[in-house]
Amino acid sequence: MVSDSELNPAAVEVGSFFPQDPQAVWLALTEPDLIERWLMRSVGFAACPGTHFIFLLPTTQPSSEIACEVLTARPAARLTHTWFDLRAAHPARWVVDWTMQPQGRGTRLLLTQTGFDINDRRQKMIRNAMERGWKTSLVRLRTVLDEA
Repeated sequence: MVSDSELNPAAVEVGSFFPQDPQAVWLALTEPDLIERWLMRSVGFAACPGTHFIFLLPTTQPSSEIACEVLTARPAARLTHTWFDLRAAHPARWVVDWTMQPQGRGTRLLLTQTGFDINDRRQKMIRNAMERGWKTSLVRLRTVLDEA
């Protein structure tokens, strides 16, 4: 286990255990219908490196988009993509990495989002908001997996 002092303050790192196997977690991370149930609607997503896609933010008027590109896709092991908020007044590019590790009969899932400049007050606030948001998203992911 990593202690808080060892965590990268410029990254969001959120982990959780799921009783489902890595393949089930992978499907929830990569099937557009399932992604929409726990995160948001995606357009053009495919778990294939080089794929460009967008997430549509559901709560904004007018709607906004997160532009992404899949960097790594190793089924039931790792999914990495970029994250670029097209609505931001000061846009930044982050990398979101999902790592799945078999653990007993379930899966240990670790989300890491990197690229924050914590010396920039705005970026530090965004980093903290993203951490809270990802924690909430993992709760919704658990619900989707439990319903499958």
